[in-house]
Amino acid sequence: MNPTQPAPAQPTADTVLADIAGMVRTVLAEYGDDDVVIGMSTGFNRDLELESIDLVTLAGLLEERYGRRVNLAEFLAGMEFDEIIELTVGRLVEYVVWSLKTTQAG
Repeated sequence: MNPTQPAPAQPTADTVLADIAGMVRTVLAEYGDDDVVIGMSTGFNRDLELESIDLVTLAGLLEERYGRRVNLAEFLAGMEFDEIIELTVGRLVEYVVWSLKTTQAG
């Protein structure tokens, strides 16, 4: 993953999933656990056991990659606590794709 690369012109779930999986592996590398399999159904809490500080790091990586078009804090702020606990990589991928397409259209 290279955060200075421009985001793809037509974001797809596959390209965004690859980006996010790389970002999550970067976060997990701090714990020596960067070889996990990450898919659309992978849960941030349930499967990856990410802490809130890890989500802050992930938010920074998302901003580095996509700019302010993707705002993880804003996305999470619109959720109930249980939704945040059950958040999957797939739901974040869908949000990122939607955000990128919305900003391209606007």
